[in-house]
Amino acid sequence: MTRNAFLIALVALGAAFGQQAATKQEPKSKKLTRVEFDKLLTSPGQVLVIDVRRPDELTANGGFPVYLSIQANDLEKYLAFIPKDRTLVTVSNHASRGLRAADLLDSKGFKVAGAIGVQDYEAEGGTLLKITAPANDGKNKGK
Repeated sequence: MTRNAFLIALVALGAAFGQQAATKQEPKSKKLTRVEFDKLLTSPGQVLVIDVRRPDELTANGGFPVYLSIQANDLEKYLAFIPKDRTLVTVSNHASRGLRAADLLDSKGFKVAGAIGVQDYEAEGGTLLKITAPANDGKNKGK
């Protein structure tokens, strides 16, 4: 009897995980490759890069030279700061948060090219800007 109860519990657990996986929504936005992203950057006046990572992730992993920084959880709160006349690319480490952010922006009427992960970009041969704190030589004190 114990074995049957265990098997029933195991089947129920598997069904619960299957249902949870089925309800997870796939992103609608495109995950961009390095080549696709670099092509977009050839028209800088038409593109805006929005980095949705935390500042510590930027310093740890690097990023792109020019971007608007809005953390993923705050994106909806700051929609008014994002221009509607630009094509948007959202950025995270491996594009997961970037894709969710791209989908949100798309649902709000923004023109979205897709999302890219900085670590994926670098793995595909792209170069990232590594941010380092300036040395404290006493000259920057109080400025």
